[in-house]
Amino acid sequence: MSVSIVGTWALVRAASEGGDGQALPAPYGGDKAMGRVTFNADGRMMAVLCDGRPSLPDGAVREYNSYCGNYVFDGKQLITKVDAAASATRVGSDQVRDVTTEGDLMVLRPPRRAYGERVEQRTLWWRKISDV
Repeated sequence: MSVSIVGTWALVRAASEGGDGQALPAPYGGDKAMGRVTFNADGRMMAVLCDGRPSLPDGAVREYNSYCGNYVFDGKQLITKVDAAASATRVGSDQVRDVTTEGDLMVLRPPRRAYGERVEQRTLWWRKISDV
């Protein structure tokens, strides 16, 4: 990867596809998705993502995710050992993300996993907004 991940990044796009490869509605409110991820040079990170829509359709639940921990990055894969998270099930887990770039964007892709009742492959595009 030609860009250092150290710094603060803003979410610019999120996409999802089902286990069958078909496009699903974009997570975190589509074009209203909000997110920040920060990677410190000392190997510590934190991430927060949420549905940024001012209001949701009746019956919808606002999607929110956050976690932090120590990370290692080998230029292709990011692994964070989670020590605090909005979801207690993530604490103590290794969050693995494949990392690529598209122009000046960092692209993070977690493994396929269940979100609610369906399996999804999510992809998140991030733009660096600060080097610290």
